[in-house]
Amino acid sequence: MQARQSSQLTPLPRVPALDPAATRLICTLLRSLEEASPRDMLDLALEEELDELDPLRHLREDDSDEDGAAHLVPVQPPSIRNQTVELIFHAVTDTIPAPITIKLSVDASPGCGGIAWPAGEVLGSYIARKGSESLRGKNVLELGSGTGLVGLVAGALGAHVWITDQAPLLGIMKQNVSLNHLASHVTVAELNWGEPIPADIPRPDLILAADCVYFEPAFPLLVQTLVDLVSDRSTEVLFCYKKRRKADKRFFAFLKKEFTWEEVADDPEREVYSREAITLLHLYRK
Repeated sequence: MQARQSSQLTPLPRVPALDPAATRLICTLLRSLEEASPRDMLDLALEEELDELDPLRHLREDDSDEDGAAHLVPVQPPSIRNQTVELIFHAVTDTIPAPITIKLSVDASPGCGGIAWPAGEVLGSYIARKGSESLRGKNVLELGSGTGLVGLVAGALGAHVWITDQAPLLGIMKQNVSLNHLASHVTVAELNWGEPIPADIPRPDLILAADCVYFEPAFPLLVQTLVDLVSDRSTEVLFCYKKRRKADKRFFAFLKKEFTWEEVADDPEREVYSREAITLLHLYRK
């Protein structure tokens, strides 16, 4: 395995894994954004504008109820537990169109990553349409895999895949590898953003990342991990995300210090998913 070049970035502190209550809360909030009506989105936009004008306004709200803070956003139980879904991707295998069916165990109890998110489905569909010829035999690494959906599609197309995430999600990823009989192609590994890359993960030919822009303290850590993995333009990076908040721009402020990017132009579904605020990018190391 090639030695990784050392990064010149200042070492970053590790952000510890969120406890189950916090991950359930984030999951609930993101789901609410997914289902928000246009009026809801206008209200959210107004809240963001007010926050920019007066960042401390929430601290000056009526605090006569000492316990009120605990009830502002009640923690809700996960709405998805131990379910199995099937997703079909239309692939090109040896120049012959063929559907790929991925069985996916989904469970929100270990965190938001335990369910399927829209950017993951978009990225999975894109690599399926590119076909097995573009992936067969390549080393592929998926970051923030969650259920492992995108990596499973890559494995079904013949790639050697490492699907990675934090420890609480390793169980559901292993379950999904087994459900799809892909143990010979897909390996599950723990990878915490901002920490050294595990020695048993080889340098990837392709990095996949979908719906990884949602937790602001992790933004610089994700960029650090991309820097550690990508030393030059010989490694391809496909990065798919759904815009939900203005704060997402802060991730790209970190990213542009080390990478440039451009939208993927050869996806026939681009016009469809762009209406859902989903963008698929190629990232290039500066």
